[in-house]
Amino acid sequence: MPLTEIPLSVWRKRGQTFEFNGQTIHYWTAGQGEPLLLIHGFPTASWDWHYLWQPLSQRYRVIACDMLGFGDSAKPVNHEYSLLEQADLQQALLAHLHVEQPVHVFAHDYGDSVAQELLARHYEARITLASCVFLNGGLFPETHRPVMIQKLLLSPLGWMIGRAFSRDGLVKSFRQIFGPQTRPSESEMDDFWSLVESNRGPRIMHKLITYIPERRVQRDRWVSAMQRGDVPLRVIDGAVDPISGEHMVTRYRELIPDADTVLLTDIGHYPQIEAPCQVLKHYLSFRDRLVLPPLKVACS
Repeated sequence: MPLTEIPLSVWRKRGQTFEFNGQTIHYWTAGQGEPLLLIHGFPTASWDWHYLWQPLSQRYRVIACDMLGFGDSAKPVNHEYSLLEQADLQQALLAHLHVEQPVHVFAHDYGDSVAQELLARHYEARITLASCVFLNGGLFPETHRPVMIQKLLLSPLGWMIGRAFSRDGLVKSFRQIFGPQTRPSESEMDDFWSLVESNRGPRIMHKLITYIPERRVQRDRWVSAMQRGDVPLRVIDGAVDPISGEHMVTRYRELIPDADTVLLTDIGHYPQIEAPCQVLKHYLSFRDRLVLPPLKVACS
């Protein structure tokens, strides 16, 4: 049974705001129970989670924001964007909502890197995570395969490329990274573009893209955190994603002990949009496994 879509216009009306370092951040929360923090990817926003929002909020206290520079949140021009600051933002949001218990994290793409930073901070006793699930993202710089627009934004002409970025450019990029049978409709592309364009977002795309070299700087610290094994992890990955598809999962299995991975056949870079029912099934099975009582072993 297909999951219910939340139209972007409705989603926006349900949002709230808070101040982070003098900037206005839009956030959403629903449900009760264990806190579940959803972290979106580049270049989109928390509306990416809208298919999963209602079913997840029936079980958990679901929390998401448009990160600084994304969606309807502030997009300051004279600002140096950082994944570390985005992790600070997530912690500030949790503090704003008075969340004190261990947090479950569900992340995608750029959000995977923010989640990796939160995982590293867990082992530094700066936050307590209960679990973490990654959708398609550049967990390892050596497996990340940027698309052309990302390469151009990283070039010396990136500021010009960003300002010239249009809906047509977004469509072209998404055609490359979605599965062949699961590409977004024209209406969905209008909504994605509305979030990118909000608050004159193309002006700062060349600043946001610095997350790619920042990943290389933090790589060993983040991989070491994933290898610790105290926080349950799972990867749910669209296999045909050219950026972080099956090749990334192969590397994950090489590096992470007892790797828990799920590959979605014929699905691309946005599993939560392309195959939300499958993602929900595999996420809930992961969470259900965490609450199963330990097996009793008979000894003779």
